[in-house]
Amino acid sequence: MSKVYARRRLSVLAAMTGLIAMAGLFNSPAASAALPTPVSAATARTYLASLTVATEDRTGYNRDLFPHWITQSGTCNTREVVLKRDGTNVVQDSACAATSGSWYSVYEGATWTAASDVDIDHLVPLAEAWDSGADSWTTSRRQSFANDLTRPQLIAVTDNVNQSKGDQDPATWMPSRTAYACTYVRAWVQVKYYYDLSVDSAEKSKLTSVLSGC
Repeated sequence: MSKVYARRRLSVLAAMTGLIAMAGLFNSPAASAALPTPVSAATARTYLASLTVATEDRTGYNRDLFPHWITQSGTCNTREVVLKRDGTNVVQDSACAATSGSWYSVYEGATWTAASDVDIDHLVPLAEAWDSGADSWTTSRRQSFANDLTRPQLIAVTDNVNQSKGDQDPATWMPSRTAYACTYVRAWVQVKYYYDLSVDSAEKSKLTSVLSGC
C-alpha cells in the first residue's frame, strides 16, 4: 500500500468517524426533548425582578377549570402533539395515538419506550397558576395556558416523576438532574412573566439562587 493511498484512506476513515460522531450527537437523549427554548438567564433575571411577590391563594382550585388536551389539528390533541415533538422515532396510529417510540425524561435522565410511562408536565402546574393569579382568568385563557405549545410550558417526562412534583414550585421541587436546573427555572420564569402570574417569597428566593449560577 502506497503512503499516499494510506493517507487518503485514513482521511476517509476520519471523515466517516466524524460523521458518525455527529449522528450520535443528534440522536442522543438530550436532543430528543424539544421544549421550546426558554429565555436566557439574564432575561429571566430581569423578568423575575418585575414579577409581583404575593402570598398564594390556596383555595378554589379545580383541574376542570383548565380545559386541557384539546384538539390541535385533525385527530391530534395536545398530549399527542407533545409526545411526537419530544420523542424519538415516534409512530402514531390513525387516531394520532403514539404506538411506538422512545422518550427521554430530562428531569431525571430516564428513557422510556411506552407512551403510557410518559406524562405531559405543565412546567408551571395548573394549581400553581391558579394560586398565582389564574383564578381571575377567563376559561378561554386558562385553556390557552393548559395547552400552550409556544411557551416552554409543556414537556414529556416520566409519569411518576411528574406525579411526585405535583403542584410544587421550585422552592420545594426541582428536577433531580441538576444539569437541567437552569433550563427549568428559565422556563418557569418565562411562563410566569408571560401570563403575569405572581411568585411567593420562597419561590422567588429559590429562582434567584438558581439563576445566579446560570
